[in-house]
Amino acid sequence: MRQKIVQCFALCAPLALAMPAAAQPAADRVLRVAPHADLRNLDPVSASIVITRMHGLMIYESLFAWDSKLIPRPQMVDRFEQSEDGLSWTFHLRDGLRFHDGQAVTTRDVIPSLNRWMARDTLGGKLKEYVSSLEAADERTLVLRLHRPMGLVPFALGSAVGYIPVVMREADAATDPFKAVTTTIGSGPFRFNRGEWQPGARVVYDRNPDYVPRREPADGLAGGRVVKVDRVEWHILPDPATAAAALQTGEIDIWEQPAQDLIPSIERARGIQVQNYSSLPNQALLRPNQLHRPFSDPRVRQAMALLTDQGDFLAAGFGDERFWKRCNSYFVCGSPNGTEAGAERFGRTDVEAAKRLLADAGYRGEKVVLISTHEIPYMGRMAEVAAQSLARGGINVDLQFTDWGAVSTRLQNRETNDKGGWDMFITSASGPTMQSPVTNIGTNMGCARGWVGWPCDAEAERLRAAVVDARDDTARAEATEALHRRLAEMQPYRVLGQYDQPYARRASVSPVLAAPIMVFWNVEKR
Repeated sequence: MRQKIVQCFALCAPLALAMPAAAQPAADRVLRVAPHADLRNLDPVSASIVITRMHGLMIYESLFAWDSKLIPRPQMVDRFEQSEDGLSWTFHLRDGLRFHDGQAVTTRDVIPSLNRWMARDTLGGKLKEYVSSLEAADERTLVLRLHRPMGLVPFALGSAVGYIPVVMREADAATDPFKAVTTTIGSGPFRFNRGEWQPGARVVYDRNPDYVPRREPADGLAGGRVVKVDRVEWHILPDPATAAAALQTGEIDIWEQPAQDLIPSIERARGIQVQNYSSLPNQALLRPNQLHRPFSDPRVRQAMALLTDQGDFLAAGFGDERFWKRCNSYFVCGSPNGTEAGAERFGRTDVEAAKRLLADAGYRGEKVVLISTHEIPYMGRMAEVAAQSLARGGINVDLQFTDWGAVSTRLQNRETNDKGGWDMFITSASGPTMQSPVTNIGTNMGCARGWVGWPCDAEAERLRAAVVDARDDTARAEATEALHRRLAEMQPYRVLGQYDQPYARRASVSPVLAAPIMVFWNVEKR
């Protein structure tokens, strides 16, 4: 296989990436990117998957934004004040904010946008528990009042994980939080070019000529979002060999998530550079649907964990061990919250213990549906390992492969598997997402309000609230450890370990910003 790929670098026919000559900007003003997946859902408040968040950050903005160290900085906000008692926050919008249709951004847009986000997101939902009112003092001044102090307000309003708190037009933000907005009118540095969108093939963004960036230097997602190209094109190339060949020949400029087994070849190729864009590793996970049996029973979820060896999954998904490590922390080993308390017994497999747990839970071989895709290679390979691993304990797995767009759509289905629902899927999330108890979407056990899989546990939610309420670092660390022990018992998902996912770019393209998610402002072609 490797020999064929290397030959493909030199011999594969050029890809049909070009636009009609009449519509094409100068080559050095078009940034061509191969993203990890196709874009199907256009609403970053109704889908938490990475590709939709990448899309959301292209065309929308939020009140705050995280810098490269995950510190929140003002973005749409010009300045803000906090009352001495910590119960009132006043935000003033900056000059020059306009939607792509020319309308000025006002607090009439901000308030319903934030309300819609708080109804969906883990961190937003936690903020909502503290909010007593959200009101407009005038068209550019917003006042947030709290029942009790919460120091994470700017952090929450700048979130780049889960469902993100983007500001939409008032009419769009009035959409039911559990229905996707299909319009794409934001106020961000790029405009979505719907006319040239070809689902499954290409997504196009044009520079927003009316966008006014902040004056501060870019840092992570914060600071000046200066667009240095006229157009960004995402070319959907699910076959890794094809993407590698396109990068080698210059038909794409950036490969967002190169296949791990091809990285050694890519690193040796002339004119190609491989590097990380996040300081924290990603976390891989096996997520069960906890609305229905058998995974509504925590004993079955514990059995799932005892049947799955992280090394098997990580080796299948990411190959070379220099890219991955075992870790049983929900909050990422190496992060400030990276405890493994309570998860010690899941460091090794124990088939007999898993069988006893399944028997105690009354599992009798009912079919469970594991949905996955080969479009994102690690997912498909790890899904095959999951089916084999769970079968050792007697779990009857029906492994079903489709394209990633169909998987992400099916994940919203809350019915049983015989009615189009699902029971398990494999995915990953960024270290910045998972390292904090307030942003880790998988550990939100708030029932219907949580992420797909919808786990319920009042005790875990009480312990998570204690983390938010902690007054100092010592108390917060103690609360985080107590929460982690409960999560290890409840197993809202099986942590499959962590891995680094570098990106690859042509040397003629400047590096992307070190950020929680890949963005394409401040990138230029030389």
